[in-house]
Amino acid sequence: MTPEQSYAYHYRAMAKICSEQRWGDPFSYARSKEILAANKLGHKVADKFSGADAFNKKGQPVEYKSTIKDTCRGAYTGVSVFKTWEEQVEYLRNEKIAKYPEHYFNRFKGGELVESWVMPGDKVFEILVSKMEGKFPTVLEKKDPRLSANISNTEIKKYGRRIL
Repeated sequence: MTPEQSYAYHYRAMAKICSEQRWGDPFSYARSKEILAANKLGHKVADKFSGADAFNKKGQPVEYKSTIKDTCRGAYTGVSVFKTWEEQVEYLRNEKIAKYPEHYFNRFKGGELVESWVMPGDKVFEILVSKMEGKFPTVLEKKDPRLSANISNTEIKKYGRRIL
């Protein structure tokens, strides 16, 4: 089998497995990494693309952030923007960040999950809200008015707990 044939075979096989398990399209965004992480961490893969990425062992919805960099980090991008900062904070607290009791920061290398850290959603919210607040006054002036901020490896190590 040529590399091209092998790729097509495995692509179809992954799509079939994910369809049978109701995990969704493994080739959409970072979905394949979410599936791999959930299976390795003993979580249940979410069957929808919006909302939780997976459900932990307690059945709680969780958020995953994935990287292939040399250190763990988490990019929170494309965050919807509201008209007032108060509305923005409520959205971040209740719908986007603190809604998830656990955020997992997963690092992949060579197709394997090699490092995973967990941080409480309230701490992630606290870190991100302070970073986004400074960007908020000018975000609506942008061509693509969405907020973004990152959780650094230093913050993950300080406030998170390594589980893998």
